Amino acid sequence: MSTKQTLVIAEKPSVAKSIAAVLKATNRKDGYLEGGGFLVSWCVGHLVELADASAYDERYAKWSLTDLPILPERWKYGITPDTKKQFDTLKQLMEREDVASLVCATDAGREGELIFRLVYEQAKCKKPVKRLWISSMEDSAIREGFEHLRSSADYDNLYRAALCRARADWLVGINATRLFSCLYHRTLNIGRVMTPTLALIVKREADIDAFKPTPFYTVTLGLSDFAATGERLTDKAQAEVVQAVCMAADAATVKSVERKEKTEKPPALYDLTTLQREANRLLGFTAQQTLDYLQSLYEKKLATYPRTDSRYLTSDMAQSLPVLVNIVAKAMPFASGVAVYCNPAQVINDAKVGDHHAIIPTQGVKDADLSGLPAGERSLLSLIAARLLCAVGQPYAYAETAVVVECAGYEFKTKGRAVLNPGFKELDGRYRDTLKNKPEPDKEKEAKALPVLAEGQSFEVMAAGIKEGKTTPPAHFTEDSLLAAMETAGAGDMPEDAERKGLGTPATRAGILEKLIKVGFLERKKVKKATHLMPTHAGVALITVLPEQIQSPSMTAEWEHQLKEIERGGAEPEAFLDGITAMLKDLIKHYEVVKDASVLFPSEKESLGKCPRCGGSVVELKKGFVCENRDCGFAIWKENKFFTAKKKKPTAALVTELLASGRAKLSGCYSEKTGKTYDAVVVLDDDGGKYVNFKLEFASGGKSR
Repeated sequence: MSTKQTLVIAEKPSVAKSIAAVLKATNRKDGYLEGGGFLVSWCVGHLVELADASAYDERYAKWSLTDLPILPERWKYGITPDTKKQFDTLKQLMEREDVASLVCATDAGREGELIFRLVYEQAKCKKPVKRLWISSMEDSAIREGFEHLRSSADYDNLYRAALCRARADWLVGINATRLFSCLYHRTLNIGRVMTPTLALIVKREADIDAFKPTPFYTVTLGLSDFAATGERLTDKAQAEVVQAVCMAADAATVKSVERKEKTEKPPALYDLTTLQREANRLLGFTAQQTLDYLQSLYEKKLATYPRTDSRYLTSDMAQSLPVLVNIVAKAMPFASGVAVYCNPAQVINDAKVGDHHAIIPTQGVKDADLSGLPAGERSLLSLIAARLLCAVGQPYAYAETAVVVECAGYEFKTKGRAVLNPGFKELDGRYRDTLKNKPEPDKEKEAKALPVLAEGQSFEVMAAGIKEGKTTPPAHFTEDSLLAAMETAGAGDMPEDAERKGLGTPATRAGILEKLIKVGFLERKKVKKATHLMPTHAGVALITVLPEQIQSPSMTAEWEHQLKEIERGGAEPEAFLDGITAMLKDLIKHYEVVKDASVLFPSEKESLGKCPRCGGSVVELKKGFVCENRDCGFAIWKENKFFTAKKKKPTAALVTELLASGRAKLSGCYSEKTGKTYDAVVVLDDDGGKYVNFKLEFASGGKSR
């Protein structure tokens, strides 16, 4: 009788290798590792995905308005050819008689749950499953996780939420993309989260374009040891009057002096979004780069789980935290020679930790060769380390003095600041000194100490100057500010206790930005030190023609809130999907094409005719004649086998005729059988497949072929 084995399925080969090392499963096989009573294998991203629309009906291979909405009654799934071998390996392992149970060890989050469950369902496996749920890839964390495996049933709602997310994205993506692409005759990718995100950026640019700057003037008094500034004035003549009377005044008198001692608490730890924002601002990383670097650090056991929305740690971590802080301080050059404090209470809050705690370095930094890390990973690890050391440090204490000076009946104000205890800011400052591109200092926080002043004290007016300024428009979005906007979009319409607000999740926002750039709706423009996210002409045109329900950040934020409720068991998946279906039906039924849309979507190339599949424009490219709607797939290649066999090449004139009437004369065709040439009529016989088909017709009595 064979020994019973446990099959462990991770999300990536690198993670599987780390788990296998802890479980002593070191015997390498094809597609898995074996040993110690365990078989350890892996998925490769989403092995099983929702099938394309054409899997439900062949006619959906062509894009047609008459087929919309496409609403599957029973959802179908497919396996991509690139990953079929690994899926087959997993299926065979699941079916082995000696495999008694499984452990789901994919990433501990919504998408990780979906990746495993779809493979499990597609393989028709019925064997019992336990769930590994860890926040660190350290050996000790893996070992402890296997000692406390959880019931798979505990994550059924997480799976339901993940399924809803995937199906909702499919429904919106397939139906809305086909609707607008067919109506406007070009590929217009629509996404449940992607499109409202683009709308935020387009609206911001519209606000900037519409902004009219207003000039303003302030009078500044130069006194013996300090300066004071008057209120903002919109009338330059009035500012000149104030300047003149102050210069003529005998003195300026201190009207009030108010001194307050204040403290600034250390910052909270990073969740993924705040880390992405800070890494963009301080290091210039894109959100996707930050996620990629962090994922690598996680797999190298140097940082904890990336896709978290918590900024706190759990109480069971309090005891080990001082040891970790000490290890991290010794590993970071910027902390050398600085007294490091550790107050765990500042970062512990069980109530604010969901599936995963905040992002922190692991004890693995102690023995790792950090100098050997790629530059991006090393920089990000330093940023995370600096935040940990600051978060447990002492508060920053300072005395702030607010002074009001009176001169010729006008008031002038100034503030001064004296540091009482640098606290966490000493370490923060030392870290920032290591950066190549240091951020601009906060002028208010950088205010210098004032001399000792007393009410009634008089000063000679050394100078009185006028500073002219203008009101400034809203700032262009950077990834830092856009991530902040995505996080809070629609929050005003959410319930106070809503657990997840905004557009997307910490795990998905980076991918959304990259897709917007990839499909040509967004671009990065570097201006001095900042990189702005700017909509392209196509992006602005898209938002211009889209109705509110598709581009509304509030609606998408509400959907995200509902998904979180499904995770918690507080909402039904069917109701969520019914809402999206109803919205799509209403959109398809009532949407009207914007007039003169050709101005919004000008074609750069001459159109040879309408695409028979989607109605878009067919244009000539170097290798063939293709539909401008890139997702349509219609193309007549110049090296088409049908034509090359007859020693002919399709021309622009021939394609124009085919698109107009479906047929065109073709003379001088070569016959492979006889070696002679002949004339015929070529007929467009397209069935919507991967390749466009043709057939020949001859004069009466001839044959078709």
